[in-house]
Amino acid sequence: MTATPHPLSALSADEVLRARDVILSLHPGALVDFRVIYLLEPAKADVVPFLDAEHAGTLTADTPRPPRLAQLKYDVIGGDKATQYHESVVDLVTGKRTVNEAIDAKYHASLGIYEFEKVVQCVHESAEFKAKLQSIQLPEGFELVVEPWPYGGPDDADGAARLFQALCFGRDTRSGNPDANFYAYPLPFIPIIDIRSMTLVRIDQPATGSHDDGLVGITNKPAVLDHCRSAEYVPELLPGGVRTDVKPLTVLQPEGPSFSITDDNLVQWQKWRFRVTFNPREGAVLHDVRYDGRSVMYRVSMSDMTVPYADPRPPFHRKQAFDFGDGGLGNCVNNLTLGCDCLGVIKVPPLQYFDGVLTNPDGSPEASKNVICLHEQDNGINWKHTNWRTGRAVVTRRRELVVQYILTLANYEYVFAFILDQAAGLTLEARATGIVSVVNMDEGKTAPWGNIVNPGAIAQNHQHIFCLRLDPAIDGHANTLVQEESLPAAVDAATNPNGNFYHVNSTVIKESAGLDLAPFNNRVFKIQNRAKKNPVSGKPVGYKVSGPPSQLLLAAPGSIQSNRAHFARHHLWVTKYKDDELYAGGRHTLLSRNEVDGVRDAADRKDNVEDEDIVVWSVFGLTHNPRVEDWPVMPVEMIQVHITPSDFFTGNPALDVPSSADTGSKLTEGSSCCAVEKGANGTNGTNGAKGHGQVSA
Repeated sequence: MTATPHPLSALSADEVLRARDVILSLHPGALVDFRVIYLLEPAKADVVPFLDAEHAGTLTADTPRPPRLAQLKYDVIGGDKATQYHESVVDLVTGKRTVNEAIDAKYHASLGIYEFEKVVQCVHESAEFKAKLQSIQLPEGFELVVEPWPYGGPDDADGAARLFQALCFGRDTRSGNPDANFYAYPLPFIPIIDIRSMTLVRIDQPATGSHDDGLVGITNKPAVLDHCRSAEYVPELLPGGVRTDVKPLTVLQPEGPSFSITDDNLVQWQKWRFRVTFNPREGAVLHDVRYDGRSVMYRVSMSDMTVPYADPRPPFHRKQAFDFGDGGLGNCVNNLTLGCDCLGVIKVPPLQYFDGVLTNPDGSPEASKNVICLHEQDNGINWKHTNWRTGRAVVTRRRELVVQYILTLANYEYVFAFILDQAAGLTLEARATGIVSVVNMDEGKTAPWGNIVNPGAIAQNHQHIFCLRLDPAIDGHANTLVQEESLPAAVDAATNPNGNFYHVNSTVIKESAGLDLAPFNNRVFKIQNRAKKNPVSGKPVGYKVSGPPSQLLLAAPGSIQSNRAHFARHHLWVTKYKDDELYAGGRHTLLSRNEVDGVRDAADRKDNVEDEDIVVWSVFGLTHNPRVEDWPVMPVEMIQVHITPSDFFTGNPALDVPSSADTGSKLTEGSSCCAVEKGANGTNGTNGAKGHGQVSA
């Protein structure tokens, strides 16, 4: 075998440089400003035969390999033409550019961190903004903080300009601590920057009054921050300090973790086998997910998310972030060694972190260390039964393998985790935390579009709507989505004389479509391989997708927020597989006016999805009407999508998980919850179980 990279492995730094050099050679005399360079996954038709040979153990040096491709997104600047944004593909084996698309000016590339830096610079250097700042009175010891944001959905008058907005705050410098919470002091100015010309276009000044004051108009006092109040969160600035009665809680793995990582990104944990990559649009991606040698998923990733705000005052009607498509997600990912993000044996070896490769403006690779962490965790009881006749209890703990990454997007943090369990289930967990977005509010006033979380600061109502993309391969790639409902049955003398029977109805989804959950019907969706039957039940083997029946997009149809996020109108979509169709909100979300080439457009093809290679998109979210307890940093809001086997096995796949005590757990003095205590009848005094059962502490 050669050292050729696996087709489902990320580009190396050397490959990034080779791809960059191909593009530079095609644009002599021009400045090329690179945004991202990363793997373009080969066509599935090329990868599947390779994977089949890999799993059959028949790979040789002569086995045909899928092409090794890099996708590059960059601006060409210079000459007599305006700056032109390109998306290209380079074949790394031939050293040739095979695809080049000059993107229409109505679409925008995702933002770069260097553009945010330019926004801050432009605001600070603007004479117009300095004059505006003189119209208010900052308290003594306060300085200006400028926080760049995506512009949102542009109005018609904005044309095709590449605009950014900046939220402004005051920071109290008197503590000398650079982490003092400036969000507690919002200023009522939003400078708008044209990043191409590096000019301040205008300064929006949103209203700061109540609903009765109207949606526009200036009512704030010059001393606009005098009624605001400090709200610190870093431990050293908390007025009362931190709790002193918290004892250490330690996770111990004395023999190391139960997983292994080989071939750079191949993870094997008990009966699971999959590959992990990182890219700057989706974050962590799972590939070729198999359980006990059987195929479950070809690819799993977070596809998109949008955060629309519900404040009707201009300019907040367009306040809406697409944190995957807008924000250059890779630039916002956390280094997970810097905090208490992952537990277990976090060291190398054994390797438990994956790095990412980001792109500098000159196209050179920059290693982003430890962007994904891998760890095991305990999640309570896995399964248990006590034979009350003999008193024997058998219980196993639910151990999980977690693939986790974390994003910091200005004020908010998002924690995403793919969780694999011993019963062959896969869960996507999203957690929202961080600091709610606040704007200035006049003293003593309230408004229906948010909640006062701190004097002078109103946190606007908003939604977080996510989309998980599942590319299933349930014992193969010919799969079908089936809708299942549990419905009441009428009383019938012959079939339901006592009225306790209910129907379980299954409906095959034949065409690509958007679908919704119906919790009162117990509506669930199953991905089945109808060519393979379970030998026990006789039903097709499958996996069930259980997303929460959360509230969907509330923005009115036809509004700018709605037009940009059609994917957020249904709980679940099914489409026919198409290479490189990955993003629910479309390829270009920054400054978009409509969702283009997103999941709705894919569904509108009305493709046949019966016994086909399909993709399932699970949409779920949080409607976040902030509470005071969310301030100054909100406790996590957590939401999960569960993908669990349904007639895939012939019994409980976790039956063979050993039942063993946690040797690290210890009893407090006088406790005996797991000890064998003889009752009057010779049984365990706490639950009637005799001492000869396997019991995990």
